[in-house]
Amino acid sequence: MSEATRGRELTATVAGCVVRATSAGQGPPLVVLDHSIADRRWHAIHDLLAANHTVHALDLPGFNGAPRPSWARDVRDVATLIGGYIRKVVGGPVSLVGSEFGGWIAAELAAFVPELVSRLTLVGSAGMLPTDGQITDMMLVSHSGYARQCFSGDAAYDAFFTDGLTDERLLAWDFNREMVARVAWKPYMYNRRLAPMLADVAAPTVVVWGERDHVMPRSCADQFVEHIPGATLETIHGCGNAVALERPDALAAVVNTLVAR
Repeated sequence: MSEATRGRELTATVAGCVVRATSAGQGPPLVVLDHSIADRRWHAIHDLLAANHTVHALDLPGFNGAPRPSWARDVRDVATLIGGYIRKVVGGPVSLVGSEFGGWIAAELAAFVPELVSRLTLVGSAGMLPTDGQITDMMLVSHSGYARQCFSGDAAYDAFFTDGLTDERLLAWDFNREMVARVAWKPYMYNRRLAPMLADVAAPTVVVWGERDHVMPRSCADQFVEHIPGATLETIHGCGNAVALERPDALAAVVNTLVAR
C-alpha cells in the first residue's frame, strides 16, 4: 500500500469469527473480495479504487492466515460472514468486487442479501458449473503451477510475483487451498443451487473475464450474464483469470464506470 492511501485496520466479529480488513480512501463504500492466490491484503487494484471510494480490502475468512471459522463447510457460510462485516462496519449497501473464489462469495451474497449490494463486479468468478470446458483443479497441480495458470503467461506471472516463491507466500497459498477444500471441494468450485438464485440479484452487475482465462471457462461467464438480470460482460484482452492482479488499471476502469452508472 502506498503512503498516500495507507489505511486503518478494521475487524468485526461475526458468528464467533473475526473478519479482518484494511480500509482506505474516500467516497462511497466498496468491498473487495480477493482471488485465492492473493497472498496479502492490499494490492495496486486497491490503491486505484481508493482514489474514488472508501475501500474495504477484506481477508477472506480462513485465507492468508485470517481466522478460520471451524464450522464453515459451504461458500454460503463464508458469504454470511462477509455480510455480517458489511452490516456491522459499513452499515449499508456497498459496491462489491469479487475475483475467482471471492467472486463466488460475492455472487452468493448478492443473491441472498441483495439489500447489502448496490453494485456488483464479478471477475473470473467461480460458482458455475461450466457447460463447455472444465474448471482448472488447483488440487492437482503445485501451488505455483496453479498461480501461473491464473495469469495470461509466465511473463505476467513473473512481473507480479517479482520476489519468487518465498516461504511466506507458499504458506499463504497452502492455507488458502485448505480453506477452499473445506468449503468448495465436492462439487469443486461450483454450486448448482446458485444459478436459480441469481434472478434475485438487484444490483447493476458487470461480469469481467480475461481473454486468456485458463482457469474458469468462458461458459461460466456466459451463465452469470444469462442469470443475473441486466448483467453485462467485459472482456479484458490479453489477460488471464487474475485480472485484479495482472490488469488492475483495466479492472478499476470497469468498476468506476459501473459505479458512475
